[in-house]
Amino acid sequence: MSLELVDIGINLTHDSYDADREQVLRRALDSGVVQFVVTGASLEGSQAALALSRASPRIMRATAGCHPHHAVDLDDAAFRELSLIAEDPLVVAVGETGLDYHRNFSAPREQRLAFERQLELAIRLRKPLFLHERDAHQDFIAILRSHQKELPPAVLHCFTGNGESLEACLDFGLHIGITGWICDERRGLHLRELVGKIPIGRLMVETDGPYLLPRDLVPKPESRRNEPMYLPHIAQVVATARGETLAALAEHTTATARRFFGLSTLA
Repeated sequence: MSLELVDIGINLTHDSYDADREQVLRRALDSGVVQFVVTGASLEGSQAALALSRASPRIMRATAGCHPHHAVDLDDAAFRELSLIAEDPLVVAVGETGLDYHRNFSAPREQRLAFERQLELAIRLRKPLFLHERDAHQDFIAILRSHQKELPPAVLHCFTGNGESLEACLDFGLHIGITGWICDERRGLHLRELVGKIPIGRLMVETDGPYLLPRDLVPKPESRRNEPMYLPHIAQVVATARGETLAALAEHTTATARRFFGLSTLA
């Protein structure tokens, strides 16, 4: 049986893909990446992610959300528009939403307000959450806990935290997305110690392209651009760290992604 992987977090609307988006998809499909969840991280990005999904509904779905960096832009009018996008059947999750205190492109208070609004939207629509957290673990968990009784399924994408934060996320019931960060010998080696603690059924894999190109790729692409064709490489690193075969990891992470995002009727 051929390899089948789902890239649960690909920023395919990024302008670095504008010149060769079709070729990017073809290379991914040829490498065994068969389905894609396109991240919406702003109002405009969510509109574009939905448009891509409408163009390729057999293999693609979208999220709709406002990344914490853009929280300052989520006024009432923008939130109304975002809510309408999120209602579309091709939008399978609300997000990317959460908290990011690492750079504070939006003030923490604005981030928290935008996060709360998107949690309430996901609860109303009964759609899963696609979450982001960096350097904000305590506030992040506290806000989630305030909605715990009604919260839909949620995945913390691009997990980069420590063992304590992983344990807290798993105890809370979150799914975990692992990216090429695990391939980074400078800052990602701790993830190789932790990924084995993520139960089958709660682990998914993603590229977060064009960001987070795996640092251990040989040879490295001249563009330094990450793309979905590298997901099997990331998955192999995750599988090795967990003591699994690539085939076994692909089977259970793909089953988890299809169940979580409702992708089972696609490819």
